[in-house]
Amino acid sequence: MKGDDLLEGRFLWHGPRLWVASTLAGGLAGWGLTHVLIPQYADGVPKIPLVLVAPFALLLLSIATFPLIQPRAWHRHFPDVAFFLGALVAGYYIAGYTQGAPGHAGGMSYGAEKVVHAGLEYYAFIALVGGLYVVSGGVLIEVKGRAGPLYNCLIMLVGAVLANVVGTTGASMLLIRPFMRANQGRLHFLHVVMFIFIVSNCGGCLTPIGDPPLYLGYIKGVPFLWTLTHLWRDWAFTVGVLLAIFYALDTVIESRVTAQRRSAGKPDLPEAAWFPRVSIRGGAGLLCLALMIGGVFLDPLLARFFHGLPHLPYGATFQIAIAAIAYARAPREILERNDFSFFPVKEVGLLFIGIFLTMIPALGYLAANGAKLGLDSPTAFYFGTGTLSAVLDNAPTYLNFLQVAVPGELNRESVEAMLAAADGHILAAISTGAVFFGAMTYIGNGPNFMVRTIAESAEVKMPSFFGFAMWAVVLLLPVLVAQWWLFVR
Repeated sequence: MKGDDLLEGRFLWHGPRLWVASTLAGGLAGWGLTHVLIPQYADGVPKIPLVLVAPFALLLLSIATFPLIQPRAWHRHFPDVAFFLGALVAGYYIAGYTQGAPGHAGGMSYGAEKVVHAGLEYYAFIALVGGLYVVSGGVLIEVKGRAGPLYNCLIMLVGAVLANVVGTTGASMLLIRPFMRANQGRLHFLHVVMFIFIVSNCGGCLTPIGDPPLYLGYIKGVPFLWTLTHLWRDWAFTVGVLLAIFYALDTVIESRVTAQRRSAGKPDLPEAAWFPRVSIRGGAGLLCLALMIGGVFLDPLLARFFHGLPHLPYGATFQIAIAAIAYARAPREILERNDFSFFPVKEVGLLFIGIFLTMIPALGYLAANGAKLGLDSPTAFYFGTGTLSAVLDNAPTYLNFLQVAVPGELNRESVEAMLAAADGHILAAISTGAVFFGAMTYIGNGPNFMVRTIAESAEVKMPSFFGFAMWAVVLLLPVLVAQWWLFVR
């Protein structure tokens, strides 16, 4: 079922009503659960039972299986599943954890604070991911010439570098459409899979702008240039090996496409160009893109120069405003050439409401028990951070493992002490684990799911959740193990 079909007819009429009903039912179920699974405290600190991770696991299982078993029903009702499970967790936290906890000031209960915090994180997430998607729709990048293996590798390399300037989300939204257009007639799902590996994830480990975990590290006190000076070898090796793998895969795809066309009596595709020739239209869109990236730094700048300012999401609100202006000012011709539709951001936005809420217990359990996990070496931090970044959002996972690594409270002074004591090896392990392993699943990093949805809107038959993870295990994981062997252990 095509995306825009969901915006027509009965779905538009009954969808929001079911969303509200699902949310209310989930909230009531969460309230009822507090009478069965009674919330407990230890020394005034809430104890998070592991069973509360079940809604998150169930949502992941639904994302992985229902599109295969009942694709039509899933496309119609995935918001109902996400809202019910998310509201179940929110209802349990608000109704159950009614006491404040040490370090949680402001008169708000622990449960309510966690739900509000998840809501603010979601707001920032959708403002950035959705905003960059909308803004990039007003920028038309035309890549001249037919793509071939070398041509595609050069585009990927440009994307891996660009990811450190405009973020992995910005680079992904700018390049995925022209990348698919350049491969028209030979586009394979592995093109998009490798694009997610390289551009949407691994390419962005050189600056805090590149990926959200690194930006959070910068906010907590990691020097801006630390990632560039300490992770450039990891970046060069990982991106270089992935490009070599992609070149080999694309060479096989090229030969198969040629053989299939000849056996079907079709003429060969035009000869592949050696280098892409690029033209860019949409100057206003590029300006808005720069403003979107600047919005990432708005909150810390305001906090530095305006003490006592209420802690509100100024940057995210600014980004949403810029996205609205960019869409209103975008030439209709460019939007049409980009096949622009709001469905991809709608699907991601609705689904991730449930993901952010159901992640609350998983992250809370990790924060409370991280010190007991035996994390005492760069190897342990690398694979610990990486494994959880593959299934949880990699940004809060990074912060939780950073908290385990630093002595005492997580602040600029403790981060500087950790860097001085361990020469940055632990932080390098956490950083590369969070960024690189975010590519292992569709939900590990924000742009992954968006790129998948854009590709499916262009009628690319993308792998399922488990199918993508399988390709990541086969193609990406050996590279990450080699990177660990060379640079982390």
